[in-house]
Amino acid sequence: MKPNHTTNTATAENESKITNEKQMEHQPVVDDESHVASGKLKGKIALITGGGSGIGKAVAILFAKEGAKVAINYYKGEEDAQDAKAIIEKYGGEVLLIQGDISDEAFCRQLVDTTVKHFGRIDILVNNAGTQHHTESIEDIKTDNLIKTFQVNVFAMIWITQAAVPHMPKGSSIINTTSVTAYQGHKDLLDYSATKGAIVAFTRSLSASLVDKEIRVNGVAPGPIWTPLAMSSFDEESNKHHGEDTPLQRAGEPVEVAPSYLFLASKDASYMTGQVLHPNGGSIING
Repeated sequence: MKPNHTTNTATAENESKITNEKQMEHQPVVDDESHVASGKLKGKIALITGGGSGIGKAVAILFAKEGAKVAINYYKGEEDAQDAKAIIEKYGGEVLLIQGDISDEAFCRQLVDTTVKHFGRIDILVNNAGTQHHTESIEDIKTDNLIKTFQVNVFAMIWITQAAVPHMPKGSSIINTTSVTAYQGHKDLLDYSATKGAIVAFTRSLSASLVDKEIRVNGVAPGPIWTPLAMSSFDEESNKHHGEDTPLQRAGEPVEVAPSYLFLASKDASYMTGQVLHPNGGSIING
């Protein structure tokens, strides 16, 4: 089983030199030009981490098409982030790009402050950025990588949410990106899978914590998706077969995952909190 998604990573070096979508042999599909918007997020303000490429980019574009003003955090993928901005502006949307490393607590708070100063509030928080490091066995996990993986995938999610909640009105939505690996595990992504399991627990607990504030908290657990980080984590031969072990026998496109986030962000999911959606190519989930 290959790794699930990821978005624009918020951390340092990866296994290969793939750092943006244009370097990928398979170009990820991040926009459905045939989509007919219905204003589901009209007037909403969304902050999306890891929004420069992959799933986060597709989510940002779809949210903007549905009427939201979008703040996109990204780390190194400047070209991909600028492309996301151009697509959003082509559709008449408003977007704010905020570059920075969310493994730094101070930046996480700055990220929220910058968004609120620009847009006034946050209605939708998508904690999506992540990182992963391929290892052959538990003995190969480097402490520095272990710490960084938890900082980016878990600590940052908590820091950003802490800073954002005071600026989120009743009826707001928080959506956390977990992974199929939280449910099925992954022998070569031990620490990454552990963080994704933590995100599931955090999502369920946070939903109970914020119910009195009328803020819904849900998650999305993608399966194998065409993104730069997914490609950078494994070798070229393995990447050729990305997603072939799913029941649908292929990897998904970011644009196929984005509607799960739109559903959870909109009034369509008004009776859902503490739940996780599974766009994973048909993999059976236990737990």
